[in-house]
Amino acid sequence: MPSATVNNHRPSELLSRLASSEPEVKLRALREVKNQIIGNRTKKLSFLKLGAVPAVAGILADSADDVIDCNNNDCNVNNNINSILVQSAAALGSFACGFDAGVQAVLDAGAFPNLLRLLSNSNEKVVDAGARALRMIYQSKLAPKYDFLQQKNMEFLISLLNSENENVSGLGASIITNSCETSLEQKALFDAGILRRLNSLLECGSLSQKDASLESLASIFKNNSEVVSKFAGPEIERPLGSIIDLLKDRYPRTRLLACMCLIVIRSTSPNLLQDIGIKSKLIHILIELLDDPGQVGDEAPFAFSSLIAQKEDLQKLALEANAIDKLHHHLQKGSLHPRRYEGILLALADMCSKLESCRSKFLSLQVLNLVTDALTVDSADVRTAACICLKSVTRSIKVAALGAISNVVVDFTTHKCIFVQCGGMKQLVQLATSMESAVRSNALWALKNFVFLADNRLKESVFSELTASLLSSLICDPEPSVQEQALALVRNLVDGCINSVEFMFAEDGLILGAIGRQLQSTVKAEIGIQGMYALCNVASGNEFHKEAVMHQLFPQMVDKNQSFMINFLQSNDSQLRTATVWTIVNLTCRSSPGAFGRLVKLRNAGIVSQIKNMVNDPCVDVKLRVRTVLGQSMAFGDN
Repeated sequence: MPSATVNNHRPSELLSRLASSEPEVKLRALREVKNQIIGNRTKKLSFLKLGAVPAVAGILADSADDVIDCNNNDCNVNNNINSILVQSAAALGSFACGFDAGVQAVLDAGAFPNLLRLLSNSNEKVVDAGARALRMIYQSKLAPKYDFLQQKNMEFLISLLNSENENVSGLGASIITNSCETSLEQKALFDAGILRRLNSLLECGSLSQKDASLESLASIFKNNSEVVSKFAGPEIERPLGSIIDLLKDRYPRTRLLACMCLIVIRSTSPNLLQDIGIKSKLIHILIELLDDPGQVGDEAPFAFSSLIAQKEDLQKLALEANAIDKLHHHLQKGSLHPRRYEGILLALADMCSKLESCRSKFLSLQVLNLVTDALTVDSADVRTAACICLKSVTRSIKVAALGAISNVVVDFTTHKCIFVQCGGMKQLVQLATSMESAVRSNALWALKNFVFLADNRLKESVFSELTASLLSSLICDPEPSVQEQALALVRNLVDGCINSVEFMFAEDGLILGAIGRQLQSTVKAEIGIQGMYALCNVASGNEFHKEAVMHQLFPQMVDKNQSFMINFLQSNDSQLRTATVWTIVNLTCRSSPGAFGRLVKLRNAGIVSQIKNMVNDPCVDVKLRVRTVLGQSMAFGDN
């Protein structure tokens, strides 16, 4: 037996066949158009550009007008017409399925009223095809809205829901989901007995009827506690029980929709569904649904977020159910669908929004690195979700969380602006004013890393948030660890750009004065290192900047034994010696007009003499810098 020939005509060829006067040619063309575009977005666009939708809509309109009562020889004619109606409706439904441009094209072609006409056709297959196509349209927000306050529309809706055809009743539920928006409409639907019918479909309907009913119930319940209370009352038999039973359904989508419906009920009427068993069941089911490879798995994290958002008790239960571990596991997989990627990040953000225990778990798993990786993906929604997640974690007042953030922000490079936009930087500045010294220290540590090698515009935004008065007070903080991190932050702020050096002179040089006072009084090498590097960076600027540094190093000519510079140069800490000599290098640069005058002051203070004693310093960095200073000194005739 020879194999069947499969036709696969070009879109332009099929379009000409649709215009054929021969019913069989037209019918085959409709079937092929439908088969080519099913699940193929590219093909749909190709046919749209050629004007296929108006052509198919025209065939539907003409055929709907040609329907005649079946008697004698008219039966064969009617069968052909019905077949064309079925295929044209199926093709229009395929154009509309999951594709807003297709929905708009179908509506623009005037096909909607003719699809509605099919619902009253005497042929069950025609009715079913029309209902399927209309359900595809009502998956989109572009679908026409129904005003349920008009009696004729309510009667039409009731007739749909009471139909024995599951696609027709499913269409009724889809219309509710798409069109029910106001509290008046919600009440009107309840008063008309719609919820009782939907509840019966939950009890004994088909799979598609159950799913459509769950979605429409959620729309009717949303933000309407009065309707929820009536539904949960004695008027409807087993109202919540029928939804709760579906949490155990074998189909993942049905379980997800049941969860989402119960979440809407909980959010609308917090006094309902307070049983801890129901709460735990919702959490476990949604976590389990993350494993679904399809659309259910993509939507599950969004439902999970809506369940736990701003609810500490549910976040605690989710933590106990290892939700963060599970979300982390999915992030580690990589190559996630953007929708799922976004949902997981938002779920993590909600998990970390309230409880320190959740943030600690988040950080212990090193999820933060995966979240920062999300800042580089193409999807804007994913990048936004990553920022929200980072903002949620930066609310933490715990040292461990701030320490982790400190290590991460230094690697942001091109994404530091995003961190500012999502509020992370402001959160760190607020934490720098905490009553706890450890929190202040770690917040400054994070800010120090944040401004490391940042561009001047970003540094300006950080400095304007910090202010000179706050920075100077932190430099003089009672806790040495805070002093050290504040000075390190200043060091990074003024590093690499002469414009940023001007920060030191804001508010009459408050910051520079604070640095000078700390250096004169400190006994800790760590504070001396950061302070000297801050002055070293300022000294890399112009003449005015260099002289300002000299004023801090030598506020008045004192006996050389009283100079902290001598103590720093004689320190056992090689880093402190290096920072101090580097500062001298910048102050005595030969290209600077005032270098000789500063060299004279340094010689008079005994600094040059001490430098000469360091030519054989055990630290290579110190030794190299010492030779640079002596070379610059000799250029001015100092032998």
